[in-house]
Amino acid sequence: MTSPSESDQQQPVPVIIDCDTGVDDALALLLAVRHPRLDLRAVTCVAGNTDVAGVVRNTLTVLERAGAPDVPVARGAERPLIEGVRTARHVHGADGMGDLGLPAPTRAPADVDAVTLLRREILASPRPVTLVPTAPLTNIALLLRTHPEVTGNIERIVFMGGAVATGNATPVAEFNVWHDPEAAAILLTAGVPITMYGLDVFERVIVPGAHVRRLRASAEPGTRLAGDLLAHRGPATDASDPGGGLGDAGAVCAVIDPEGLTTRRLPVEVSLAPGPARGQTLVDRRLRAGESELHEGVREQPLVDVALDVDVARYVELYLGAVERTEAQPPARRGRTGSLFG
Repeated sequence: MTSPSESDQQQPVPVIIDCDTGVDDALALLLAVRHPRLDLRAVTCVAGNTDVAGVVRNTLTVLERAGAPDVPVARGAERPLIEGVRTARHVHGADGMGDLGLPAPTRAPADVDAVTLLRREILASPRPVTLVPTAPLTNIALLLRTHPEVTGNIERIVFMGGAVATGNATPVAEFNVWHDPEAAAILLTAGVPITMYGLDVFERVIVPGAHVRRLRASAEPGTRLAGDLLAHRGPATDASDPGGGLGDAGAVCAVIDPEGLTTRRLPVEVSLAPGPARGQTLVDRRLRAGESELHEGVREQPLVDVALDVDVARYVELYLGAVERTEAQPPARRGRTGSLFG
């Protein structure tokens, strides 16, 4: 990934998160709210880890406990483009938030739908926006098909999804892509730079147990919430000292500090055919064309910056430094210039 210049590093990056909150989406939101290098302009919600009404509720709850400014939150797609809804409550709990028993939020969502909010915020931003989808990509696909003009003001899309090696929804497919494969295929043809933060790095960034316990003991609501969510996100590398995975928050880390990732620009496509490979992200890591191309011709495929390795300690330190801040970043950050991706 391209390294930011010194002047770029001093400017907050306008970001919009599209999520299905979700324990690790909540961890991502906490980071986006509290890190000074980001200007969180909006959050859009889609069905995935839980139903879309639960996602909206959880998102507003997290922003409230994090002390976020008045970030607009919009309700989006209730189901994938073609498939039915297939939640991950067995991972995230009945309420999608680890069944922590959090009080209902006092904030209310925006009076527009997710696609309308995405279009409005992207086109209104004085600088190109970085989109960070941490969920099934239904909202993003609807946006790109309905309002393709937004791509002119999108800097990059850093999405959590896909896998080079092993899946989690199936042996080869990662949940977000598997949940709506057609939407993921549309994303890959967006015509803007794309970074795939997939399972190959997603599962490696673990916060050690000592840090998780410290966060859980905090008197500050947002910091304590981060600890409780991480505790739900086990398992750890050492069962005697359980920690928790950053999950989706790693994609936000990649926006803040792209040098913490090792990526390669590779052809990627999504398997859309019925069967056990549906939803697989096919990442072509070959150094030369094979017999298929030689006999049948080369097919044009979108090139994606695929994350292959991650500096775990660097991202853990980045995350802890942000979520232990006592205040969210003020909305006055908006309107500055600069970009982390150059």
